[in-house]
Amino acid sequence: MTPTKSTSDGRAPSPGARLRVVAYLRVSTDKQAEQGLGLDVQEHAIRTWAKAGGYRILGWTRDEGISGSNGIDSRIGLYDAMAMVRDRQVAGIVVYRLDRLARDLVLQESLLADIRRMGGELFSTSPAEAGYLTDDPDDPSRALIRQVLGAVSQYERSMIRLRMRSGKARKKEKGGFAGGGVPFGQRAEGRELVEDASERAVVARILELHAAGSSLRQIAATLTAEGHKPKRSKSGTWHPYAIAKIIKRLAES
Repeated sequence: MTPTKSTSDGRAPSPGARLRVVAYLRVSTDKQAEQGLGLDVQEHAIRTWAKAGGYRILGWTRDEGISGSNGIDSRIGLYDAMAMVRDRQVAGIVVYRLDRLARDLVLQESLLADIRRMGGELFSTSPAEAGYLTDDPDDPSRALIRQVLGAVSQYERSMIRLRMRSGKARKKEKGGFAGGGVPFGQRAEGRELVEDASERAVVARILELHAAGSSLRQIAATLTAEGHKPKRSKSGTWHPYAIAKIIKRLAES
């Protein structure tokens, strides 16, 4: 059982509140899902962890297709989870593994500090990480091991990006489309990118709603309700971050 601790204003949470958590899930790419870190795998692990520990999951938040090096400004799911901690709806956030929170060491420690300042805790379903998420002034090795794990995760991410850049560079030398993510509104035909008529119509709808003053969340909800399909989301649900990327790309083009 997690020991009693005070919130940031000195008030100790009730015993029931200490058992309430919000679950946070994240995947960077569709390929990550294929490699065993999909949202369904994370959700199953978190449900198993909660049942074993007697925790009640009060909410589920997620960020799909968003890098673990991104800050909270582009991770709406993480923002919502931290807001529940801040508002004392829950005692903390549970993640499948620490790298689902962040794959950048500085960002990892910064987010962890923010959660603690709000009076909350971070939990991991990984037994190997569970003992290192709470600092102990009498055992500095806890923080050290956690930071080493974060540094390893950051290194792995850098190596993946390096391999991807090298692969794309080799393809580009041969001419044509170098691979990677195809922007919404286009599709790949051989080594060329061409316009996709159906997706261009959705882009026009996004710009129309944006010009009318709709927020990113409102645009995402409208597109989902109207039955427009995003390019990579298997659920068919639009995410505000995907809308922001499309608007930003068009503004820069």
